[in-house]
Amino acid sequence: MNLLVTNDDGIDSHLLHELVRALLAAGHRAAVVAPEREQSWIGAAKSRHRPVPSRREERGLGCPTWIVDGTPSDCVNIALAHLLPRGADGRAALAEGAGNAIEGVVSGINTGRNTSIGFILASGTIGGACEGALHGLPAVAFSQELTPPGFLALKKPGSAMTPEVSATITATVGHAARLAGELLAPGDRRPFTVHNVNFPFPCRTDSPVHLTVPAQISAVGMFSPAEDDGMHRFAYNHGEDLSPEGKLTDRACLAAGHISHTVLDYTRLGH
Repeated sequence: MNLLVTNDDGIDSHLLHELVRALLAAGHRAAVVAPEREQSWIGAAKSRHRPVPSRREERGLGCPTWIVDGTPSDCVNIALAHLLPRGADGRAALAEGAGNAIEGVVSGINTGRNTSIGFILASGTIGGACEGALHGLPAVAFSQELTPPGFLALKKPGSAMTPEVSATITATVGHAARLAGELLAPGDRRPFTVHNVNFPFPCRTDSPVHLTVPAQISAVGMFSPAEDDGMHRFAYNHGEDLSPEGKLTDRACLAAGHISHTVLDYTRLGH
């Protein structure tokens, strides 16, 4: 497939680079348009109050690559409207001519999971995929659960990864490349629908995929009390799980060591 790839961890994200290589190795074609720096917890925000620069830059990914000093939604919106060439039908494409139109948007792989309603709404990774869905393109967001040491290892440049983290990434990107082809079916243009896929830690090549619903998490008190300088600072907590029994949630699926696939159908809002 012809894919537009973005993320919220920024252009230097190890998981972004590994995902792109896996997509290309699986036969997909891609263009990367990613934020210049990390844009986590930004949701579907757009840069309303400042101009947004972009530039094309070689990053050794084996495909056209642009860097945007903005949010994931900025990246997708600007890419589809201005950065990518036009195909024969006038749509954003990987190259001029027939057969090159972008067929889907892939966002991720995020460093850390994106599960439960409150965290899904806050996710820049999912926000980038949502922007693709708003343009009528099938879209998927990929996220990788990690232990705290593994999370820090991927966030800190130059940190050494453990063999378990390396093995998980290898398995995860293989699943992601396969699922991109399965979930973003050519011609399946369903606006306002996003596939949210979360990989467990550890992830293995035989880890099963299960359909899930978002956990209902009450995530309150996400900021510290005012400190001596008068500032409140972000303080992550897992929240309280208030999910009703009877349905497999994304969090429970990961806890069981399985891959969670949630279909976020925003056309169902109000039903």
